Amino acid sequence: MNPVLLWSGVALLGGAGALARFGVDARVSARVLSRLPFGTLVVNLTGAMILGVLAAAGLGSDAYLLAGTGLIGSYTTFSTWELESHRLAEDGLRGAALANLLASLVLGVGAVALGRAIGGL
Repeated sequence: MNPVLLWSGVALLGGAGALARFGVDARVSARVLSRLPFGTLVVNLTGAMILGVLAAAGLGSDAYLLAGTGLIGSYTTFSTWELESHRLAEDGLRGAALANLLASLVLGVGAVALGRAIGGL
């Protein structure tokens, strides 16, 4: 694929992924009234599962760059997860911060495994 078209596609899909993240996070957060950042958790878990599907599907490098890096890379958010965990700890909710960190890690690895299983069908 033409490199200009490829990177333009990554940029456009990156924008779409970021908008999808905002939408999913807002909808989940509006429905779950909690100090825990469930919107970010849902975004990161669904993104991890989709990356697992893409990895198992054996996409070519251009397709994986577009879908994995462009779309899903901008949909998921490591920095927000870390910031929200830090804020929980700052607010004296250290147990919630630790739960957020551990749940995201453990469930995220499980989501990737599930995605790989689905993608390998």
